[in-house]
Amino acid sequence: MHRIFTTLALLIVATGAKAEVTGNIGFLSDYIYRGVPQASSVANGGLDWSQDDWYLGTWAAAVKPGLEVDVYGGYKHVFENDLMLGAGFTLYYYSDDFDDTYKEVNLYAGYKFVELEYTVGDYENFTGPTLDYDFIALTGTYKDFYAKFGTFGKDFDGEYLEVGYGISVAELDLGLSLVRSSKELALNTGTNGLPAEDTFLVISISKSFGILD
Repeated sequence: MHRIFTTLALLIVATGAKAEVTGNIGFLSDYIYRGVPQASSVANGGLDWSQDDWYLGTWAAAVKPGLEVDVYGGYKHVFENDLMLGAGFTLYYYSDDFDDTYKEVNLYAGYKFVELEYTVGDYENFTGPTLDYDFIALTGTYKDFYAKFGTFGKDFDGEYLEVGYGISVAELDLGLSLVRSSKELALNTGTNGLPAEDTFLVISISKSFGILD
């Protein structure tokens, strides 16, 4: 974390008024990431730096036990014809052995209300062999609504469907989403004792604030 904030501080000093730095804090009734349940009643917060089409940030969540800390950065550009292309990286770190480290390269393409993500990554997997995976997600948005379908490949397996709605009220961002996860992702056991699909309803509340712009 010290290295992350040092890097952000150096970027702020180096770029001065050209850059924008924002922070955020929030709460999730359930933290579901890419269809996988992580924890319930999760407090979270982050810090982001951006300049032109470049971005760098960090986000942390109390996943009980321990803490998840993500570091991400990259470049996204929207052309005059509404075509978007981007590339970046994401690193996921955990304390108290909640999980092991994930390292990803993320590619993005979009047009107007549709965005496609293709990610390749590796999972350090504690004392086991490192696992390789890829992830593909297609997201569509309409006004304050969105729908996303995501699927894993290689050493990981499973898919999920997520639909949601978000609105801003009194400087707070409120969200409601419904996630349907396949049996490989849901971490749920059915009445027969075998893995089963599951559905999650997630309520989120967050607030963003400017630090430098």
